Amino acid sequence: MPEPVRVAVAPDAAPEVVTAVRDGGGVLVDASAADALVWTDPLDLDGLARTLASSPARWVQLPFAGVERFVAAGVVDPARTWTCAKGVYGPATAEHALGLTLALARRIHVHARARSWAPRTGEDRERTLDGATVVVVGTGGIGTALAGMLAPLRARVVGVNRSGRPLAGAERTVTTGALPDAVADAAFVVVAAALTPATRHLVDAALLARMDAGAGLVNVARGGLVDTDALVDALRAGAIAGAALDVTEPEPLPDDHPLWTLPAALVTPHVANTWPMALPALAALVRRNVARFARGEPLEGLVDPAAGY
Repeated sequence: MPEPVRVAVAPDAAPEVVTAVRDGGGVLVDASAADALVWTDPLDLDGLARTLASSPARWVQLPFAGVERFVAAGVVDPARTWTCAKGVYGPATAEHALGLTLALARRIHVHARARSWAPRTGEDRERTLDGATVVVVGTGGIGTALAGMLAPLRARVVGVNRSGRPLAGAERTVTTGALPDAVADAAFVVVAAALTPATRHLVDAALLARMDAGAGLVNVARGGLVDTDALVDALRAGAIAGAALDVTEPEPLPDDHPLWTLPAALVTPHVANTWPMALPALAALVRRNVARFARGEPLEGLVDPAAGY
């Protein structure tokens, strides 16, 4: 039998995560004596750095899929093995992306703010997803789950990623270099990619100008993937029909930001995957990874420190 993995859970020893460590065959110890560290606070960069300074942990599990803050702060030491929760939150976040896409399609953001019953004019801009082209930028857990959810609605899915590796359920998948051509034919563009130096402001003024005036933009990934000022300009000019955002730059979005009041904008406050939704999936991932680490098997959700995700 392999030796039990000595695991520290910090800074918050959530009972679900502690149970997962034990179910995976681990034993709970202080970080100063740990083989592995499960870090549960996605915002406490300094706390993680302090903890690791006195910890021999060879593997660190981060709580969410996005790791750009840790990478930018220089916390992700390539001498250790790092994992994150990439993939496990895909279905929950994809549900929100689908809801935002449907809201744009049916113009819920406009109708919900109305104060009178507007007459139909024969030039109504509501639409169905049946036959609509949806470009999904990022084909990881969110993009893959979203493609599956769009299939019963008979949308035409185009995947976009760095490699061009096919997205299951997509009519075709293209590389990021072909994104400007892909968005030109899109009814909706859904951003679900990782934020790295290479993808910051991937959706900029030039890309927005390539989109059809009737198209909508959805972002459920990271706010920094979209140039916010360029998006505000595009919405004010009517260059695109609408934008639905669960993430923004800056975040939190200031109370006086124009995105709150632009009729074509719909903003939700980063709730596509809340902690109560995330915790069961994180606990299941921790349980599997502790067992894998004990057996010397590859871990799920590996982070590439050089690539930044």
